[in-house]
Amino acid sequence: MLNFDYYNPTHIAFGKDSIAKLDTLIPQDACVMVLYGGSSAKKTGTLDEVKTALGSRKIHEFGGIEPNPSYETLMQAVEQVKKEKIDFLLAVGGGSVIDGTKFVAAAVPYEGEPWEILETDGKKIKKALPLGTVLTLPATGSEMNPNSVVTRKSIKAKRAFHNKIVFPLFSILDPTKVYTLPPRQIANGIVDSFVHITEQYLTYPVEGMVQDEFAEGLLRILINIGPKLLKDQKNYDLAANFMWTATLALNGLIGAGVPQDWATHMIGHEITAAFGVDHGRTLAIILPSLLQNQRQVKKDKLLQYAKNVWHIESGSEKERIDAVIAKTRSFFEEMGIPTHLSDYNIGKESIDMLIHELEAHGMTKLGEHNAITPDVSRAILIASL
Repeated sequence: MLNFDYYNPTHIAFGKDSIAKLDTLIPQDACVMVLYGGSSAKKTGTLDEVKTALGSRKIHEFGGIEPNPSYETLMQAVEQVKKEKIDFLLAVGGGSVIDGTKFVAAAVPYEGEPWEILETDGKKIKKALPLGTVLTLPATGSEMNPNSVVTRKSIKAKRAFHNKIVFPLFSILDPTKVYTLPPRQIANGIVDSFVHITEQYLTYPVEGMVQDEFAEGLLRILINIGPKLLKDQKNYDLAANFMWTATLALNGLIGAGVPQDWATHMIGHEITAAFGVDHGRTLAIILPSLLQNQRQVKKDKLLQYAKNVWHIESGSEKERIDAVIAKTRSFFEEMGIPTHLSDYNIGKESIDMLIHELEAHGMTKLGEHNAITPDVSRAILIASL
């Protein structure tokens, strides 16, 4: 196992009716901005629940944060926070709203051009406004980590940053919020969580037995509950296990002390930035082709994955690896997510542009061995057609 330094200060309030706990989690004298996405927070009554729980606190709202939150929209929120002298941010939504809120929290006190936060992976952040979250869409794990991804539409760039200063102080996880989600969002969330786990698991063995067992268990849970949840999304136990698995998939625990990949995410980000394809769907497109391309490098973990997650034990090593990659693709398809670029009207003529963007953004040495060069990324994209 590799050395690691693990820190996670986020307080989790989990369960039905837990939004009421906002009253004890936010200072009574706080001036709060509630940030959210589209109209669903209002239609489902979640926004009203939040306002009721906030009681007599001074409240401002900022809606309209997009899926794949845009820098341009978030900078409007930054200006409003400064104007209204907001001192606490509350994200009500899924990963995009939470990611965007983290950026706003860091950008308000930032001295300089806020885009630098994203260009420097958050290294220049010195302080941030306190923030909390009310999770409505399990997927990204942003509710319990210090990561954020923001898109700048004007230059078609999607950048990530992380800094422990933007850990949420708390996150409220009420599984009943899954009940009203469109099936597309549930499917995206299951796949997003699944690939978060594989990015930290399907690398090479370092005797991280705890991390491996934890990752394998979470993967089996998603495989078990994913299709069931699409058919019965008001099942509280299924929703609760989905929500908690998505959080655990990227709160740092399974990635502590083991090598990590993240090439699937980096290539997927460029597809989203260029074509607007849902983040979870880009992961479903890239992962099977990446595993096929990297099958020799990842051989030991792929065989372990085949045995411990999919119960594939018969056949030669080649046959088992073929089978487990096929099983992975089939699972994504079972969740209703097409797994080829052509399914999204993206053809071979777009590959050069995507590689150019990867190079422009410095994504030239990806993967757990920094060996996925632009030529390798090209091969993965071509295989994804």
